[in-house]
Amino acid sequence: MTQELRTEDRLRAAAVEFVVITGLSGAGRSEAAKVLEDLGYFVIDNLPPSLIGRVAELAMVGRDRTRVALVLDARGGAFTADESELSAALDQLRARDINLREVLIRRFEATRRRHPVAGERVAESIALERDLLRELRADADLVVDTSDLNVHELRAKILAAFAGEADGMLVTVASFGFKYGLPLDADMVLDVRFLPNPYWVPELRPLPGTDPAVRGYVLAQDATGLFLARLEALLETALPGYVQEGKHYLTVAIGCTGGKHRSVVLAEELAGWLTDKGYRAHVAHRDVERE
Repeated sequence: MTQELRTEDRLRAAAVEFVVITGLSGAGRSEAAKVLEDLGYFVIDNLPPSLIGRVAELAMVGRDRTRVALVLDARGGAFTADESELSAALDQLRARDINLREVLIRRFEATRRRHPVAGERVAESIALERDLLRELRADADLVVDTSDLNVHELRAKILAAFAGEADGMLVTVASFGFKYGLPLDADMVLDVRFLPNPYWVPELRPLPGTDPAVRGYVLAQDATGLFLARLEALLETALPGYVQEGKHYLTVAIGCTGGKHRSVVLAEELAGWLTDKGYRAHVAHRDVERE
């Protein structure tokens, strides 16, 4: 009888999905929560860590699939109180076989409101909050850098990550320009600045990497074909390992000088290859519109 109850508890836990959204103040946690709410998640904002276990117990009562999203930030004392309390609460969810995903939203926008982590200067407050988030950053399943995203782009990223989550790991392939800085949410960064640059071809300079003429120029280079072949061989080994380790999201960032030509072409090609291999692939071109 005890074994039957334990089996039933495991089945109930498997039907519960918990998403924990954390991140820096002003980074877009609330907007991410709204997207999950639209996808059918029951969203709880500013929940104290001590109540996470109780919410999990209530979620396991029903027999239908339950999807819960928790928004944790400094207001609820999640980062300023005993950090072990939050870690212990999340460990309890994992111990119950509940499907737990942690999403970290990065950025701080300057506002007129007082920063929720006490400090005389905003810069000091941000530094303190980053330090408090360091452990959560290491455990996060998905990191979203919103520094260069507007509200609509953030919605698109969250939708891409969660709308088809039952279909397996999502691989985001992002192009970017090194001159504008590295993407902070990348798991893997690739540099394609060794390829001939279409920027120096006058008729190709104003065109983006999505244009057939630019695509043809980049793919016609011998080094491009060799690079793609080696990259695909690497991913054929790495991706199954990530899936086996339980990773739900992977961001591969491909960079060139300005993020307009070479990286865009390679990102599109890689995303197409991933789709053919049966992975969910999402393409994002961070700097393609910049001059």
